[in-house]
Amino acid sequence: MEKREWLIAYRKAKGLSQQDIADALDISQITYSSYETGTRNPKPKLAKKIAKVLGFEWTKFYEK
Repeated sequence: MEKREWLIAYRKAKGLSQQDIADALDISQITYSSYETGTRNPKPKLAKKIAKVLGFEWTKFYEK
């Protein structure tokens, strides 16, 4: 998988760190980082939470 530059951009636009997002979602920073690097996909329930925090459509995680 490719690095998710778009996800990093959304996070940085909000002025948040990976740890800030991880804390808001009650997951580890390492887990959240794996979503940004593209090594893992979040399950739909978590994708929806991330999208709500950062302000994008959750299905973006699953687009090719």
